[in-house]
Amino acid sequence: MADPEEVDIYRDTPIRYLGYANEVGEAFRNLVHRNVVRFSYLVSASYVLADASSKARLETNSALGKPIRTFTDVLIWQGLASVIIPGFTINRICWVVGKVASKLPPAQRSVVVTGSGLLAIPFIIKPIDRGVDQLMDKGVRPYALKHIHA
Repeated sequence: MADPEEVDIYRDTPIRYLGYANEVGEAFRNLVHRNVVRFSYLVSASYVLADASSKARLETNSALGKPIRTFTDVLIWQGLASVIIPGFTINRICWVVGKVASKLPPAQRSVVVTGSGLLAIPFIIKPIDRGVDQLMDKGVRPYALKHIHA
């Protein structure tokens, strides 16, 4: 963990787990009303916006800061790495497991599907983060974000 003066509350504290709410929502999709899943996406999206806003605000205090570029960079990175790609991935894992487990009784199938989705979360995070880092470094930042000036 960083020096207390340098703690990023969105990355170095338990607040970070709010970004994973939609993965949990996707894992429970077959057990809960769809509005619960939608709410989990609202929680994750709120986390993404709060992190992007926080990083942009820090840039406004810098003489060379580019708050719009920083906000956009964090918004795209977090949107892809915390919401879109993991949510889709857990959704598809649960769908496949549901198809494979289709011969199980419904109650058992629900437990297997939800458990599989929840168990997959820790395994997908790092590879998705690395993939989004590469996408941002090789595509988005050099070609799209370089044109944004604060």
